[in-house]
Amino acid sequence: MITITGATGQLGRLTVTALLDRGVPAGEIVAAVRNPDKAADLAALGVQVRHADYNQPETLAEAFAGTDRLLLISGSEVGQRVAQHANVVAAAKAAGVRLIAYTSILNADTSGVSLATEHRASEALVRDSGLPFVLLRNGWYLENYTANLAPALQHGAIFGTAGEGRVAAATRADFAAAAAAVLAGEGHENAVYELGADQSFTMAELAAEVTRQSGTEVVYRDLPAEEYTKVLVGVGLPEPVAAMLADSDQGIARGELATDSGDLRTLIGRPTTTLAEGIGAALAA
Repeated sequence: MITITGATGQLGRLTVTALLDRGVPAGEIVAAVRNPDKAADLAALGVQVRHADYNQPETLAEAFAGTDRLLLISGSEVGQRVAQHANVVAAAKAAGVRLIAYTSILNADTSGVSLATEHRASEALVRDSGLPFVLLRNGWYLENYTANLAPALQHGAIFGTAGEGRVAAATRADFAAAAAAVLAGEGHENAVYELGADQSFTMAELAAEVTRQSGTEVVYRDLPAEEYTKVLVGVGLPEPVAAMLADSDQGIARGELATDSGDLRTLIGRPTTTLAEGIGAALAA
């Protein structure tokens, strides 16, 4: 049995789909979710839906019963994730899970990005569990840049504080395909995969590709971190979220969200989705 936590999230749903595409029978997949009502579409496919709340350890024991391989998709509540992940790891160990895979962040062990702190602690929980593990150190999502191009096209600018740093952003579908390859495959025990796109890009290159495909001139405006944070707050983001995004851009400037490992391409068995393809799909949507 393969269990996916957070299976109603974007990455989780795509991972379930990727497993089905690989021929894993739907009945051998468990979607462990906080709100089962939101997983009716997965249940309709024949996937087992079980209640699992990271904050309620009693739900995890039942959710993980019979699980051979578990994908722990990192929680979204920054500041609470280490305790939540500890609950999941403890439940996995008690359930006799034979492999636990965890979605971490690229270059987690060396990154100065603030988000890496909780991921490092969570990786330690997974390693110290004594269970065979896989660390899927996912890079930035390409959708972070392509999902909402309207403001860039309206204002003719993309703002950030990444300087000339390169980011190996890949699509969620690519990361999900890698997770499915690990969960359905063999020989991945105790592996650490640095996952990013084949080709990294700068923010200026992003703006140039948006310009090329849209026909509207878009430039990249690099700002000091404090000013960029104010811009994000000004468009409605909570200040902690704005500060986190600015901090992540500073990590890009330092090269911490880039990789030339080739691990993602190797796992999915094909080239990763390109920046041009991602922008083209977004503009056509």
